[in-house]
Amino acid sequence: MSLLRVWSFLPVLTAVLFSFLTRTTAAELWATAYYPGTAGSVMPVSDIDFAVITHVIEFSLMPNADGSLDETANGIVGTNAADLISHAHAAGRKVLICVGGANSGPGFQGASATPRRAAFIANLVGYMTARNYDGIDLDWEPVSVSDFSQFTNLVLELRSAMDSLPTHKLLTAAASAYPTYGDPPSSEYTMFSALQSKFDQINIMTYDLSGAYDGWVTWFNSPIYDGGFRFHTTGTLVPSIAGAVENFIANGVSPAKLGIGVAFYGDVWAGGTGASTGGVSLPRQSWVTAPTVSQVPYAQIMTDYYQSNLYCWDTRAQAAYLSIDKPKDSDDRFISYDDEHACRAKIGYARDHGLGGIMIWQLALGHRSDQPAGLRDPLIQAIQRALTSSKAADPQLDVRENRPSDPVGGH
Repeated sequence: MSLLRVWSFLPVLTAVLFSFLTRTTAAELWATAYYPGTAGSVMPVSDIDFAVITHVIEFSLMPNADGSLDETANGIVGTNAADLISHAHAAGRKVLICVGGANSGPGFQGASATPRRAAFIANLVGYMTARNYDGIDLDWEPVSVSDFSQFTNLVLELRSAMDSLPTHKLLTAAASAYPTYGDPPSSEYTMFSALQSKFDQINIMTYDLSGAYDGWVTWFNSPIYDGGFRFHTTGTLVPSIAGAVENFIANGVSPAKLGIGVAFYGDVWAGGTGASTGGVSLPRQSWVTAPTVSQVPYAQIMTDYYQSNLYCWDTRAQAAYLSIDKPKDSDDRFISYDDEHACRAKIGYARDHGLGGIMIWQLALGHRSDQPAGLRDPLIQAIQRALTSSKAADPQLDVRENRPSDPVGGH
């Protein structure tokens, strides 16, 4: 080949090499997603985009106090589980079975006690291997400091049992963003630091970070940053993804072990009295009579509430919301949710801070079955664009900044 022809191919070769390196780097982030056993009626397995999702966690078995497993509570049955595993394995992806979930603590306490722990572990490993799952996800909720000894023994002995199998099986954990109320501030983080070598992923549940609690303000469900804002009652910073991640890392957990949560649902704050603008319609508002807060799937938010003129992006918190301010205070709404911009911002944060990846709760909540094929999963598509982008952070979209009149840091 002549020198002239070699030079003519250089731009093409450079572009191909750049694309390869970009995709290789992007692939280093995992995109783990929960898929409940009951989700098939809303989002069939065939609609899951395994080009984006690297690991699927089927949710969930519930632990019984006697060490047995309840597979009926969340719709785990043989046929839908087999369909999920078949599709995922055909795409070269992993499927884990989750044990636990909200309010599973009492079951775990009984099942992991010394007289029953060995049988409980045998049941878990047997269930995983019999159905060809690739691993187990532990979702003990809540884990308080009084449970740490049992949790530790369960993890150590379960990992040992899984290591005796002929092929490596994944062990992951769903970890609370902040310790259980009343526990020492660093207790949960130091426990996971000591156990991190036993886990393939520690996915932090960085959502449900707000509520209409005494002394609180309207705040986001899953913000990346606190923006320097502090509760006026205690002077402490409001919760955030960055705050939780920094706590894990400061207590010795490797960033590469951590995944941050992406919420395919949002919080709808409604009503309330005594807020600075009547009913709640903005972040960082206080109240005299508390508003109500309800969780709503992303798909329903887009159908029932979304209008472009209501959309706001909070640059300090890096979070999306809808602001609905009506003449009647009881009709006001503050709706905090993860949209496409938030998804891409979270990928940027994970990449910039050397994290292992992201975790999605949960796939069916973001699935818009009312839309044509190709438009049903906008959040997944946003994640895909971010994962395959060479940019560390997503450029600002055309959004409206809307902030309360109160200064950052107090009322």
